[in-house]
Amino acid sequence: ILLGALSLLSGARADASLISEGAENCVVEAEFDVSDPEVRSLLEASEVEWDGGHLIIRRVVSSSGRSRSFINDSPVQLSLLSGISSRLIDIHSQHRSLLLTDRRFQLSVLDFFAENRELLGECGEIWSGLKDRKAELEALVKKKEALDAESDYNRVQYEKLAGAKLRAGELESLEQEQKSLSGAEQIKEALGKIERCFSPDSEGGDGVVHLLMEIERQLSYVDRFIPSVRTLSERIKSARIELEDISAEVERMNSRIDMSPEHLQQVEERLSLLYTLLKKYSCSTVEELVAERERYSSSINDISSLQESISRLEEEVSGLERRYESVCGALHERRVKAASGFAKDVMKSLEFLELGNSVFVVDVSAGNPGSAGKDAVSFRFSSSGKTPVELEKCASGGEISRIMLCLKEIMARFSSMPTLIFDEIDTGVSGSVADRMGSMICSMGGRLQVFSITHLPQVAAKGDAHYVVEKSVAGGRTVSSVRKVSGDDRVKEIARLLSGTVISDAALANARELLQLR
Repeated sequence: ILLGALSLLSGARADASLISEGAENCVVEAEFDVSDPEVRSLLEASEVEWDGGHLIIRRVVSSSGRSRSFINDSPVQLSLLSGISSRLIDIHSQHRSLLLTDRRFQLSVLDFFAENRELLGECGEIWSGLKDRKAELEALVKKKEALDAESDYNRVQYEKLAGAKLRAGELESLEQEQKSLSGAEQIKEALGKIERCFSPDSEGGDGVVHLLMEIERQLSYVDRFIPSVRTLSERIKSARIELEDISAEVERMNSRIDMSPEHLQQVEERLSLLYTLLKKYSCSTVEELVAERERYSSSINDISSLQESISRLEEEVSGLERRYESVCGALHERRVKAASGFAKDVMKSLEFLELGNSVFVVDVSAGNPGSAGKDAVSFRFSSSGKTPVELEKCASGGEISRIMLCLKEIMARFSSMPTLIFDEIDTGVSGSVADRMGSMICSMGGRLQVFSITHLPQVAAKGDAHYVVEKSVAGGRTVSSVRKVSGDDRVKEIARLLSGTVISDAALANARELLQLR
């Protein structure tokens, strides 16, 4: 119950199966008193009220499986819960002891002891930037290689299109010009005939304009006798002026007609070139050819700009690599310096947990580069005092539990974590060892809040407060509950752990003795 509820408050994935049949939702709420400035910064960045470090975290899971999260009644994203949960609670569940044989976990524990938090943050930031820059650089190099492979072809195509000196609208203009040049002789003949219609010819024939002038003269004569004819005279005059203008335009047009075969040949050659280019580049207009020319030009210019970008990125990568090497060197020095002290502290705690002959060694060696530097850490152990070997090759389940408790105890000294939860960290031990583990857990409670879930009476008796988880059936439903026990109930629960279902007088007496000895 406790671990499931706290997991939800830590941002774990919600599941509708958590909700009993017929219920609308599941609500989990917890109160925390926090002084960690990092938690405060995260909350203030999300515009959540700090309230002096008193936090009420609530999560509501609906029957559909969707959930809503709140901190001090302000709606928040799950990412914020995940971000602050590591600063509020450390849950050590049963399977977490297996992490002890994980090299990454071993490295993180040593870093915790060496107080490398700031250096690790800087290292992670540099590593992330370095990976991004290298990926960007690799992509640009590949792009440039592809462009280089096509550069000769692109340059030839660009030069061919650039040499054509393309102009928008040129094709339509040339087609019209070709049409005019092809029929120039017929056009000129027709225009000449039109000109002759307007003006007198060599044979004495009168043109249209001269005939109209004659009509005007005759109407002027008639006007002396019939005044209304003046209107007709003015209309004839207007028509004559318009026709004179048309005649002049036809004359100019006729003079501009080019009958040069050479010019026609030039136009047809230019058209032929344009048609060839249109077909070659699968274009339908000169404008599309211009776009193709610009594309080839851009690809040629891209190589130069890409090289500049590559050079800039190479400098950035080089700078980041120097910073990364510097931070890795600092981390390595701190880890090597801290390793012997850390091993001594672990051995001292192991001696208290009845592993006095054991040997615990921390090796720091070269590892694969990563966000935590370039070191690899290995915990080596021997319970008999002989040559220590890798922890995963020699330690039993009980020894793993004791070593893990020692690590947690050391980490708790440096942690601002308000709450630590052990879920049967005492698995695999019993008797006096269990009693000593209980004492160690109890001493950790002097520095922070500790919950220990256990089935060992020696461990349970050490606690300042006891809570019992029970199940009962009511109305066909199984109900789980948690209740605090004290006084005689507390004695009975310890006795039940000692003797089972039937609690004997000897078990009760032993329970009282354990509670007095804590």
